[in-house]
Amino acid sequence: MKSLSLLFTVFFPLLLSCNNNIANAVIKLPRNATIPAVVVFGDSVVDTGMNNYIITIAKCNFPPYGQDFLGGKPTGRFSNGKVPADFLAEELGIKSFLPPYLDPSLQDEDFLTGVNFASSAAGFDPLTSEISSVFSLTDQLEMFKEYIAKLKKIAGDERTSDIIRESLIAVVIGNNDFLINYFMTPLRSLQYDVPSYTDLLMSYFSTFLQDLYQLGARRIAIFGLPPLGCLPLERTLRGGLGRNCFEEYNENARFFNNRLSDEVASHKSQFPDATITFADIYPAFFDIIQTPQKYGFKIADRGCCGTGTIELSIICTYACSNVEDYVFWDGAHPTEKAYGIIVRRVLDEYINDFICGKSSC
Repeated sequence: MKSLSLLFTVFFPLLLSCNNNIANAVIKLPRNATIPAVVVFGDSVVDTGMNNYIITIAKCNFPPYGQDFLGGKPTGRFSNGKVPADFLAEELGIKSFLPPYLDPSLQDEDFLTGVNFASSAAGFDPLTSEISSVFSLTDQLEMFKEYIAKLKKIAGDERTSDIIRESLIAVVIGNNDFLINYFMTPLRSLQYDVPSYTDLLMSYFSTFLQDLYQLGARRIAIFGLPPLGCLPLERTLRGGLGRNCFEEYNENARFFNNRLSDEVASHKSQFPDATITFADIYPAFFDIIQTPQKYGFKIADRGCCGTGTIELSIICTYACSNVEDYVFWDGAHPTEKAYGIIVRRVLDEYINDFICGKSSC
């Protein structure tokens, strides 16, 4: 069962580029504020197809993934449709979908309005990415440097600096450091307990944040972990006969989020001209799981794929006919509907912080 979990927990975490700009942002921005682009780093929660271009088991560019995307086309997003990276760009009025950086069909406008570097199964810990042979955060950062160089050729140095400074840089990562790495292999768990491993992850995060700042990023949103113990796969493997949420994993997620929040706060004085925000998605996500009917769902303990208990990636071969009733699409990733609700709640709560920090806009 451990090998099964290692194979299919590969990502908590999510369709092809589309250049259509949205006429008006759904989320109201603070007065005189603009966000020219969205740039995303992370894992399968936000991956929009980066892993299509590498050899790894951590991909989903095949049916039934993407059944509700444009034309029912699988694009490498771990859901039935859009994922949070897309919703961020859409809700901010930038464009309908956020393309993967490696998409060979990208046009100048795509670069000007943002791209996605997220790679399914990646983590803060470089070892996490090595386990699944995916793009590490260091790899993603190197591609970000390439992206900046391409922007300069398109828009010039001054405008590029403005775009990078005013863009929303979203970082959505950390699930796999625990689900694939720490809890599934002895490579870290024999060296560290959870608190000390979290400290190690914070050191990687701190270095990454400083690198982003040095490259010109000034609006940086760091997203916390969801209730990991309530993922359908983890309920099946660790939730007992009743498939309950596994509280130990939820507790670890909350502990990690508290440490990440503290780490973000500690960097604010170091970078006073930047707005660096920790966005805690755990409460909103947990509320949807605990009271699905309140949000228009019927099923929160199983995914739509197959039996809904373990199916993920290559063993997700068929889907339910009533996906709108489900919080989860597969064993580890929510449906487009659930993702949309979570992103809107996060933006409602944090948009002023993303733009202005804790000061008034």
